[in-house]
Amino acid sequence: MIFKFASIIFIWCALCSTSTVAAQMGIGLTDREILYSTKDSSNTPTDTSRLFIIKEITVEGNKYTRTSTILREVSFYEGHGYSLPLLVKKFAQAKKQLLNTALFHEVIVSLKSLEGYNAYVNIEVRERWYIFPVPFVKTVDRSFGEWVKEQNMDMNRVNYGIRIKHHNATGRNDKLTLYFMNGYTKQFSLEYKGLILDRKQQWTSSLGMGVGKNKQLDYITTGNKRQFFKSDQTFVHSFFNSYLEFSYRKAIKTKHTFGVSYQSFSVPDTILTLNPTFSPNKKSAVQYPELYYNLSHFNVDYIPFPIKGYIGEISLRRKGIGTDMNLWQLTAKGSGMWQLSDKYFFNLRVGGGIKLPFKEQPYINTQFIGWNDMFLQGYEYYVVNGVAGGYTKASFSRELVNTNFHIPSGKVKKLNSIPFRMYAKVYGNAGYAYNPEPGDNLLCNRMLYSAGVGLDMVTFYDFIIRVEWSFNQLGQNDIYLHRKNYF
Repeated sequence: MIFKFASIIFIWCALCSTSTVAAQMGIGLTDREILYSTKDSSNTPTDTSRLFIIKEITVEGNKYTRTSTILREVSFYEGHGYSLPLLVKKFAQAKKQLLNTALFHEVIVSLKSLEGYNAYVNIEVRERWYIFPVPFVKTVDRSFGEWVKEQNMDMNRVNYGIRIKHHNATGRNDKLTLYFMNGYTKQFSLEYKGLILDRKQQWTSSLGMGVGKNKQLDYITTGNKRQFFKSDQTFVHSFFNSYLEFSYRKAIKTKHTFGVSYQSFSVPDTILTLNPTFSPNKKSAVQYPELYYNLSHFNVDYIPFPIKGYIGEISLRRKGIGTDMNLWQLTAKGSGMWQLSDKYFFNLRVGGGIKLPFKEQPYINTQFIGWNDMFLQGYEYYVVNGVAGGYTKASFSRELVNTNFHIPSGKVKKLNSIPFRMYAKVYGNAGYAYNPEPGDNLLCNRMLYSAGVGLDMVTFYDFIIRVEWSFNQLGQNDIYLHRKNYF
């Protein structure tokens, strides 16, 4: 009798305790009701120190992406216990990380049900299209404006072809790309990224190769502008490159990449007559291996267009081992994004690098400001070659538009909702590149400044357009159009 009475009291206390926790959290305890979801963060439950054990994680909506690939991106696990505030935080982090894989249009992470302190979690995703056979026509210059103003819309400086890209080749967030190009450059390339090497999906490998040739080549800079050698009868530059790399990502945000590549190219003797320092030891045919290590850290809300968080990257390269090529290169980049209020944001970016040895580096090793993603706004028509230097960029932006265009379609549901965001911004740049042999390139070895205003637009499938009106210290100003993100 005493045992029966004690059992009743124990069961009653347990039910009261569970009901009290549920009341504090403002949630129900049914199996079908979503108790907490990242789709609506306004219903965040009240803090409690009790640990909730995750009994089951279910994934829905992944018709092609493997469940193991999705679970690789979350930081909570079946059988582990978490306090409710920590679990809610991990839900938000999981949603951010899954969206940053660029595999999904939408992600909802929800606490679907509770049985006492056993939690049942559901992850619902809406997949993107993964296969893109895209024909293209684009100029070979660094920007559309440079092609229009500096090259007088020369149609010979246009490439066309087709790029076939599969963003999720086997459902493991691996990428396969085939590239066929004709026109100014004839090129074929093949690349595969993300081959998983271990059960924990911490080690992956990538490999690729490319071969091509073109009829025009920049061989020197004069007045900080590239000078080109062109032949209508024959190709003046042929090249081949290949690489193999291994990446290690133990957790989620930090990745280590170790790689080796082989590079070769050949140019006519005329190039070396025009610029004897074009290549190492004045050779028209150059082959060399390259070793590199890259450390990257991404902790942002949305990698293609971040407005909150931090990015950092360090790269060390060694070009040439037992060959005429001799270069050590260290580069570092960092970016911080802060949300000042609901619609105002601040971004600060810094970058720099050094190339050793300083002296007697060939022209092809002195690319610095104005090449790839390292450039100053307002100096798009210039290149500043050097062996050491850096830059900083600051921008202040305001969100103007954040909406979705709804297109009713029963057949193509991926187009039912097309997001669109627009930001107005003001920005300023400063940079410097050291060149021990600047010649008549007057922008070397001096501080460079620029500023401007612009609009950034972001829409479907990470498509970004930047319209910028920039002013530089030379008294020049112009409107520039950019598509990719940049440091």
